[in-house]
Amino acid sequence: MANEETTVMDRNMAIEAVRVTEAAAMAAWNWTGRGDEMSADAAAVEAMRTALNKLNIDGTVVIGEGERDEAPMLFIGEKVGAGGPKIDIALDPLEGTTLTAKASANAMATLALAPHGGFLNAPDVYMEKIAVGGGLPENLIDINADPSENLHNLANAKGVKVSDLLVCVLDRPRHVELISAIRKTGARIQQISDGDIYGIIETSQPHSRVDMYLGSGGAPEGVLAAAALQCIGGQMQGKLIFRNDDEKNRASKMGIENFDRVYDINDLASGDVIFSATGVTDGGLLHGVHKSSESAVTQSIVMRSMTGTVREITTRHDFDRKLDAND
Repeated sequence: MANEETTVMDRNMAIEAVRVTEAAAMAAWNWTGRGDEMSADAAAVEAMRTALNKLNIDGTVVIGEGERDEAPMLFIGEKVGAGGPKIDIALDPLEGTTLTAKASANAMATLALAPHGGFLNAPDVYMEKIAVGGGLPENLIDINADPSENLHNLANAKGVKVSDLLVCVLDRPRHVELISAIRKTGARIQQISDGDIYGIIETSQPHSRVDMYLGSGGAPEGVLAAAALQCIGGQMQGKLIFRNDDEKNRASKMGIENFDRVYDINDLASGDVIFSATGVTDGGLLHGVHKSSESAVTQSIVMRSMTGTVREITTRHDFDRKLDAND
């Protein structure tokens, strides 16, 4: 369980987080459209590791690449940084490896930072998720309720018809029944091929038409998405899904005792949270990397829960200039 800390991170850490995701995104971009997911992921991982090790932090990766990946990973428990305050790190160096390999939309590099104890130490299993945006009555959603109840409650809170709502769901065979249940309510569905961090963040974006996210995806991605929602506002619940005893044993070793527990957003991410994402390919949230022979342009979003600040940062990286360690 995440425990809120009184430690406050230096405000400059937000810009440092952007530098980390920028490095990962530019490394991954070199593999866009090449059909090689593993190489794209490995490039993003190595670039992110190198950038993290330049930061003045005593960092511990608590949400990492995941035990099933074959690519070189930033593994759970890995220590990074050059020394400083104790910081817990949640990361996905390349959210959307398949998207990158196919040069499809919405691939991005993501990172979240919090004082020690700020993130749920989630195992690499699936998590059932439900999320909505900010400005809504508290305790509006219930992951144990059926989609119809949650959608009717959301429609009433927004003063619209259920048929006006748009629900984001990962396009997976496991969601066939969920999709059918949503359609029976009359709500519309946006099916995305990958990237549930993106899908959850979209519920809280002012330009987005997504009203709710439903479905299961990776637990690590759930923690990262919760970190973002803590910064920009929103409600989220998650419930770990265990397919066998091996997954339960791994969870037990990470301190998970109640396998049926419902985690709310404060259980998943709490305290002074910073979230950063940089686009790899063009998408609804961010522009991707645009490279020429002389420079690269990246677009990032960085948020901080303590202040509610959201910054969109466009950066031009000049290849002809010698970069110092702080660039």
